[in-house]
Amino acid sequence: MKSAALALAGAFAACALADPLPAPPPPAEQVKFTPPEPDAIPDTPFGAMVRLGRDVFVDTQRYAKPYVGNGLNCSDCHLDAGRLAGSAPMWAAYVAFPAFFPKDNQVDTFGRRVEDCFLFSMNGRTPPLDSAVITGLIAYSHWMATGAPVGAYLAGRGYPPIADAPQPPSAARGRAVYTAHCAACHQAGGGGLKQDGRYAFPPVWGSESYNAGAGMARVPTAAAFIKANMPAGQGGTLSDQDAWDVAAYVNGQPRPPDPSLQSRSSK
Repeated sequence: MKSAALALAGAFAACALADPLPAPPPPAEQVKFTPPEPDAIPDTPFGAMVRLGRDVFVDTQRYAKPYVGNGLNCSDCHLDAGRLAGSAPMWAAYVAFPAFFPKDNQVDTFGRRVEDCFLFSMNGRTPPLDSAVITGLIAYSHWMATGAPVGAYLAGRGYPPIADAPQPPSAARGRAVYTAHCAACHQAGGGGLKQDGRYAFPPVWGSESYNAGAGMARVPTAAAFIKANMPAGQGGTLSDQDAWDVAAYVNGQPRPPDPSLQSRSSK
């Protein structure tokens, strides 16, 4: 299997949790942090909830299926089980909340943003805030942030800023980039690649992908993710222009509608 993957799926602010601030501070003002290793999860009742949260995160299809409406897992956008710096790591997002979101004109909590991920990135429905699914995801993120200063901007948070493209993003050019670097894994039709009934490479458009309200459905967010992390294992190898172009191409393809727009239009 070629490693050229464009794992765009999902929206924890890959999406909703990627970055509540309008812009990151200079690198000198960012705090360096390394999350604990998975084998350090304590053998306690709290540790059991952390492990459940990790299970939900890496296998959302199994552990949170009632709330998922597509073929994605949280870890499709937050790589390395939410640990990878520059891929919207959960340890960096956790200490950034509560935070004011101008888009919503309100202060949001971490749990509230996690709920939104299910609605938009997973194209599903929101689990109850006191459910084991949400509690586990919060516990897992809290544990990964052990020792991190609350409210600090941790280095590696969100997706690294991407420079403006030399030319306006072009879906036509992006199609050629996708064919050359992404289609081997995500398939020409964007539907992903299954092995033994499970997605080995997630769908990047269509009914099994994130909906139009997800953070990843925004071209700048997708371009930043692609530039930093794709092709899989080769992040940073695409040019800025290629990242912008392929983001425009992928997000110009059919996908489920934004459920918040549907709600407003039905009133």
